[in-house]
Amino acid sequence: MFGLEALELARIQFAFTVSFHILFPAITIGLASYLAVLEGLWLKTGNNTYRDLYHFWSKIFAVNFGMGVVSGLVMSYQFGTNWSRFSDFAGAVTGPLLTYEVLTAFFLEAGFLGVMLFGWNRVGRGLHFFATVMVALGTLVSTFWILSSNSWMQTPQGYQIVDGRVIPVDWLAVIFNPSFPYRLMHMATAAFVATAFFVGASAAWHLLRGRDNPAVRKMLSMAMWMALIVAPIQAVIGDFHGLNTLKHQPVKIAAIEGHWENVPGEPTPLILFGIPDMAAETTRFKVEIPALGSLILTHSLDKQVPAMKEFAPQDRPNSTIVFWSFRVMVGLGLLMIFVGLWSLWLRKRGTLYTSRPFLYLTLWMGPSGLVAILAGWFTTEVGRQPWVVYGLMRTADGVSNHSYAQLGFTLVMFVVVYFALFGTGLGYMMRLVRKGPKTGEGDEPNPGGPGQKRTPARPLSAADDGQEADTVSLSKEN
Repeated sequence: MFGLEALELARIQFAFTVSFHILFPAITIGLASYLAVLEGLWLKTGNNTYRDLYHFWSKIFAVNFGMGVVSGLVMSYQFGTNWSRFSDFAGAVTGPLLTYEVLTAFFLEAGFLGVMLFGWNRVGRGLHFFATVMVALGTLVSTFWILSSNSWMQTPQGYQIVDGRVIPVDWLAVIFNPSFPYRLMHMATAAFVATAFFVGASAAWHLLRGRDNPAVRKMLSMAMWMALIVAPIQAVIGDFHGLNTLKHQPVKIAAIEGHWENVPGEPTPLILFGIPDMAAETTRFKVEIPALGSLILTHSLDKQVPAMKEFAPQDRPNSTIVFWSFRVMVGLGLLMIFVGLWSLWLRKRGTLYTSRPFLYLTLWMGPSGLVAILAGWFTTEVGRQPWVVYGLMRTADGVSNHSYAQLGFTLVMFVVVYFALFGTGLGYMMRLVRKGPKTGEGDEPNPGGPGQKRTPARPLSAADDGQEADTVSLSKEN
């Protein structure tokens, strides 16, 4: 298929499914915590604006959560179908870690999700808030176990190899492997930033269309505070993550930097832009700043960063891909910091909600957090190649014995089904966003009995309110 081998098709198929999947958990993590904050603020202040926003975003959260669960199941099956040799080799580590995720995080989320979505007028306020907090906690616990498993594949420790299989001997070492703390913080923070810009873009869209009300203003205000505070923190976490990667995966850093060889006695420059050429072992058309690479990556002007030519060609990741995916991530991160600072300046001038250039930029930045997350995952996963478990098992040795025809057919089917299924789900979610928050919802407890108007608790009913009202109105006129 297009000149690709079975191994390449298996990698593309997994990359496609995991790229689709990661979008949903990222928003789920951020929205769950956002909902907990909204309900907590409503309980503390009595300001019904927070309650209206809770009702609005809980419906979007539910749809997003459902799509995340469905897309995640496919990935689990792929470990056994397309990567059976990897599962046989490392399953004693990755299997239990993923099981712990199901037994703790998923059960926690599923157990309280029903109360959170349908219990607003059926349980007490304290219990409902507790359910929301537990769902938010569940998303973070899920992130803990997933990142622990993936980080172990990046920096394995706490194991022995017996009869060609990995056997865990120290579970604390396995779970808290060297790269895990940095990658956990980096991913969790990225989810919060991505959600902030998703929420901020939603508010900007409504403000640009003249839908100016306290709920929309509160959405934008909270999103911009999050961007202002968390985006710079993410940059600091990223720096620590980079130093950790330099220590444990120096060839990945060399590929990210497009850095091929050092000049004896000179610090390493930082290549801003260029086109890495793997065959020629050089970076063409490069624009570089002398000594800045050493300053950023070693925090000194006398130490050199390892170069690609210091590693065997068969052990080098594809620099062309990770060089640019990393710069997309960093570029978007810097733009997010700029938006946060601009929002602070406008807030002080009293024009945060009326500056159309700022609102348009915020709207365009809506998907920026998700794009940055995808770019970051491409950087870390492609940069790990050619290893599926770093230093222990090569990717080529972990793939199942399938033909390129089988993998090509299933890849095409995945593309068709995913775009049809999740495209519909994303379209529906955008419909909910376009409706905007309803102000004044639920001022009085309403059981929703016969003949009583109420806001649907079911997320899949939420987008049809206006259509049903129009139908009733037309029937009365006729």
